[in-house]
Amino acid sequence: MATENTLQSYELMLVFTPVLADEDYKAAQKKYQDFFKENGGTIVHHDAWGLRSLAYPIAKKTTGLYYVIEYQAPADTNAKLEIQMNRDESIMRHMVTRLDKYAVAYNLRKRNKNASVENAS
Repeated sequence: MATENTLQSYELMLVFTPVLADEDYKAAQKKYQDFFKENGGTIVHHDAWGLRSLAYPIAKKTTGLYYVIEYQAPADTNAKLEIQMNRDESIMRHMVTRLDKYAVAYNLRKRNKNASVENAS
């Protein structure tokens, strides 16, 4: 069972409103990266997917700016994160997923595979 001092692995997907300017989108990314560092977490990987179509309209918008962060943090960090994300009006949707050891290994293999494909090109 997890304790307060143990770092757990999580993945956070954020969907920002598509009307954000590029500099605002980058500032929002930096804001959440800094949030984890300030609260005793570490960023394992982050990926800005950019503008993507939504499966269904949210607040009459059919696209959103996606941003994914894989991080390790104490379990109590997620409660603070939830409050922060609910206050942020630029976020349309968010989802935090706890990663087990198999998901962490899968994400690592996927990143390494993508890196080797990019290096071969």
